[in-house]
Amino acid sequence: MTSRPDPQARGAVTVRPALVTDVRTIARLVQPYARTNTLITKDLVAYFESVQEFLVAEDPDGGTVGCGALHVMWDDIGEVRTLAVDEAYLRRGIGGMLLEALLDRARRLGLRRLFCLTFEVDFFARHGFEVIEGTPVGVDVQAELLRSHDDGVAEFLDLARVKPNTLGNTRMLLEL
Repeated sequence: MTSRPDPQARGAVTVRPALVTDVRTIARLVQPYARTNTLITKDLVAYFESVQEFLVAEDPDGGTVGCGALHVMWDDIGEVRTLAVDEAYLRRGIGGMLLEALLDRARRLGLRRLFCLTFEVDFFARHGFEVIEGTPVGVDVQAELLRSHDDGVAEFLDLARVKPNTLGNTRMLLEL
């Protein structure tokens, strides 16, 4: 068992791409949020399958204290997913650092819009996201996205089978 990092540690937090060795820590970071239904509970295999989408935040001692993912949905739109910070490190700007790094990654990939489904409306609004209604894609793209097996895409499309996961969440969009 690894020891938890000291939340009082001094020094800069850094953000880097996740490695397969980070997957179990990512799952641990998400657990408290999943218990309160703020984030969706996922099987460990889902984190391994999507590790390339994740960034992690490390404290100066190398402890992972946050994570976030960017999921490309179509040629111009992606989704910010699974943004979580260790509860001992909240209110230190780590979530903002992760989100800004995800926005940079989205720009480098050529995305023009980013979507999120969140309870943290004020946080995302501070970073330029705006509340939207409906699904911000055309009928032709929506028809293609219906073929996806990804639950996050189903949530994006507001499909009935994922309604329990989306109740109370706010749909937000950022134009890059």
